[in-house]
Amino acid sequence: MAKVAFLGLGVMGFPMAGHLQSAGHEVTVFNRTAAKAEAWVAQHGGKMALTPGEAASGAGFVMACVGNDDDLRHVCIGEGGAFAGMKPDAVFVDHTTVSAKVTAELYTAAKDAALNFVDAPISGGQAGAENGVLSIMCGGDQDAYDAAEPIMQSYARICRRIGDSGAGQMTKMCNQIAIAGLVQGLSEALHFAEKAGLDGRAVVEVISQGAAGSWQMQNRYETMLDDHFDHGFAVDWMRKDLGICLDTADETGASLPVTALVDQFYKDVQKIGGGRWDTSSLIKRLRALD
Repeated sequence: MAKVAFLGLGVMGFPMAGHLQSAGHEVTVFNRTAAKAEAWVAQHGGKMALTPGEAASGAGFVMACVGNDDDLRHVCIGEGGAFAGMKPDAVFVDHTTVSAKVTAELYTAAKDAALNFVDAPISGGQAGAENGVLSIMCGGDQDAYDAAEPIMQSYARICRRIGDSGAGQMTKMCNQIAIAGLVQGLSEALHFAEKAGLDGRAVVEVISQGAAGSWQMQNRYETMLDDHFDHGFAVDWMRKDLGICLDTADETGASLPVTALVDQFYKDVQKIGGGRWDTSSLIKRLRALD
């Protein structure tokens, strides 16, 4: 078993760190709001630290799941950051969805400090984190990934190295691009069914078994029909991610017309007070147009 630090105990990080502790690893947690770390220790055992560097001290692996580029920079190289506390050859694993630019910056900073850095964004939502069945897409050096992969298996359904540093974040962008179009299509289908006077549940029972079926349809159609949007990944975070996708598309020359349109639809959801609703709330925008 390994000595592991986990930085960031939000809706994803809290259960992920719990799976590490349950797997028998020696886990020390850090969270910006110390009360969350105290609650984690009370529930799972382990230890808490007051800074990322303190949590990382002596750890072979440091996992992070924070909010955005700036949050990640802070826990890595800010005052009391993890890099300064890590031992040589330790592996930092970033589960945050961030830009490829900050990933490149921190990969280089880690190398300069004789550390390893793996970008490993996740997909599967709060339920996936709680059930330990996340999809993890990774970028970084092969040896660093090989060392960290058994640790990540504590909360993974699939964990795969896609390529060199940054490849994990680029793959997560593909994930978010695909989801955006799927959720909008599902929202339009359910809205159409409502306007046509159809039983939405009966419609989905049939079409989900054919070519239209998807994870989003299987897991979100009932709550969408019930106008209930308190399930997992929030609109505010999706807009952050889609912004990263669109900025990167400008840099690479990729064309993302549907993604750009759905990003604006999510902006509309924010305007009607839905920033903390989950991403399936795109249907609320269509209902608001009635």
